[in-house]
Amino acid sequence: MLEVREMRSGEADMLGAVMFSAIHEGVSLYTAAQRAAWLPVPNRGSSWAERLGAQTVWVALTDASPVGFVTLASGGYIDFAYVRADAQGRGVFSTLLATLENEARVSAFPRLWTHASLMAEPAFAVRGFHVTRRETVTRADQSLARAEMEKVLP
Repeated sequence: MLEVREMRSGEADMLGAVMFSAIHEGVSLYTAAQRAAWLPVPNRGSSWAERLGAQTVWVALTDASPVGFVTLASGGYIDFAYVRADAQGRGVFSTLLATLENEARVSAFPRLWTHASLMAEPAFAVRGFHVTRRETVTRADQSLARAEMEKVLP
């Protein structure tokens, strides 16, 4: 059974491992070299915890183990949205995003926006986001295509 709750103190490193799994173990439209440049090692430590701590973070758990997370930063920006590779395709992302959207509406955000990877773009599109522009970012010596997406909240 899937449980969604806000992140608790001390969980940042576990979420860094979730992100690493999503990038490196899941189905990808990026090459191995691009994924290694994107995130060479799992995020961990105090600077990672501080970055997450500055946002609202929801964690999805199965059997008390984190399988995904999303974050809501100022201005309605979704900074992180990752689901562990072995949990993808099970509705984890949709459940997390629905939780985030409900909170954004309560907080009266006029819109949500994000920079979506090629793999995340279809999942955001299904939830009503549309591409506002396409861009390429450079990580190490690799170029990665992504899309800036937004959803106007009713």
